[in-house]
Amino acid sequence: MKKQQAQLPSAAQVEQELQREQYRRRYRKTLKSTIFALVTAAAVAVLVAMLWMPVLQIYGSSMTPTLQEGQIVVSVKANEMKPGDIVAFYYGNKVLIKRYIAGPGAWVDIQQDGTVLVDGEILDEPYLTEKHFGICDIDLPYQVPDETCFLMGDQRSTSVDSRHSSVGCVTQEQIIGRIIFRVWPMKEFGFVR
Repeated sequence: MKKQQAQLPSAAQVEQELQREQYRRRYRKTLKSTIFALVTAAAVAVLVAMLWMPVLQIYGSSMTPTLQEGQIVVSVKANEMKPGDIVAFYYGNKVLIKRYIAGPGAWVDIQQDGTVLVDGEILDEPYLTEKHFGICDIDLPYQVPDETCFLMGDQRSTSVDSRHSSVGCVTQEQIIGRIIFRVWPMKEFGFVR
């Protein structure tokens, strides 16, 4: 019985196999670096969204007409706010969104027709479609306690906000940030005022 001799590959076949193996190594290296870049980008996006620019969905109608239920907005961490800024804050296990009216030490008064005065000056509120006294069980005029702020919804007739003792004034620790941008629905994409 004759032993069959193994046929050796030709130089062209060896070269082709070598190129295939090099391609496979480059492909694996590129795939690993792409996956690493995607995971890193996703982690950075999550950190930015959680720490610096939380994305929130609007529930309820207390900020109508400025913000509607179902819209998605972006907030930015902010240490300083001014009257008229829209603020997101923690209230129990919920996130509420209201408008900044006054800061620590300011005196807030609300007339029966819904006109708001801060330190005796009428607050300019061009974002309101109608003024309303709303749900209020605090004694007016009311002085905002230290390290808190007084917030009100734009839908004054139904909004439960700092005018009611169940919500009260909001501390700096409760504040998530200022609402600055609407990202959904796309037809209303843009800055929020």
